[in-house]
Amino acid sequence: MTRRALVSGGAGFIGSHVTDILLANDYAVTVIDNLSSGKREQVPSRASFKELDVCSPDAAALVRDGKFDVICHLAAQIDVRKSVTDPAADANLNIGGSLNLLQAVNQSGYKTRFVFSSTGGAVYGDLVEAPTSEDAPKDPQSPYGTAKFSVELYMGYFARVHGLDCVALRYANVYGPRQDPHGEAGVVAIFCDRLIDGTPLTVFGDGGQTRDYVFVGDVARANLAAATVALPPATGVDSRAFNIGTSVETDVVTLAKVLKEVSGGSSEVVHAAARAGEQRRSAIRNDKAGKLLGWKPKVNIHDGLRDTYGWFAARRTGEKA
Repeated sequence: MTRRALVSGGAGFIGSHVTDILLANDYAVTVIDNLSSGKREQVPSRASFKELDVCSPDAAALVRDGKFDVICHLAAQIDVRKSVTDPAADANLNIGGSLNLLQAVNQSGYKTRFVFSSTGGAVYGDLVEAPTSEDAPKDPQSPYGTAKFSVELYMGYFARVHGLDCVALRYANVYGPRQDPHGEAGVVAIFCDRLIDGTPLTVFGDGGQTRDYVFVGDVARANLAAATVALPPATGVDSRAFNIGTSVETDVVTLAKVLKEVSGGSSEVVHAAARAGEQRRSAIRNDKAGKLLGWKPKVNIHDGLRDTYGWFAARRTGEKA
């Protein structure tokens, strides 16, 4: 029988890529998305689409009755600044929506694997060594990071008490085609748009702050692996948590340099005042994912940035046509 998958947030940046790879591996995929930030045109025609909010009773009923083999839960409020401005709204979606789906899985009585998109950049905090392993102390510095880690704790409860099959993927800084450069988006998407426009690339501070940039196609492969492989028992919050990153630090100055190279753009790099409280270094170890998921990133930063810029440039050309 065909395996059945549900992707929440499947019209979004990462979710649409996860939908693509599940379809390519013969899953029958249902996408739910409220289209607050996702785009309907990013949902493949082969997927079933339902415009639903993950907090809704209708979403819970779909999960309860759908007999899904895997749920990849990507629907979220992803703007850290919004979480600081309105922590309650962030928690309502990121915690409340996740609990809505987890409770529905528990009520279904069906053996569904629940793959949760967590964060490796926001859950560990600032006072850790880079690259950071899964068992490092958790000290989230924002309501967003706090909410994501709270869901991991809830998954531990559902696993131990109710036997739910849960996995957490802690992403590094994901970039790639379909990323939205508006709002609080990744610096890669913002720089791509500015290179196309020929406008300056703004670097805050000295540009020496580092991040672990992981290509969205590699993140999609991690979701596929987490959906299928045999996993150890849930014995603690980190036992079924996996960092999904490259373990490589790339600073913002280098990022701008490589993007200028692959694009052939001539945008000036300008420096602005450093942003208060910005984390200086961030990268996450991925050896556990390699050992237990059989996953490692395939796309290096140069090739990933080239492909990402190519997608942004092609989209701009299509808009003008």
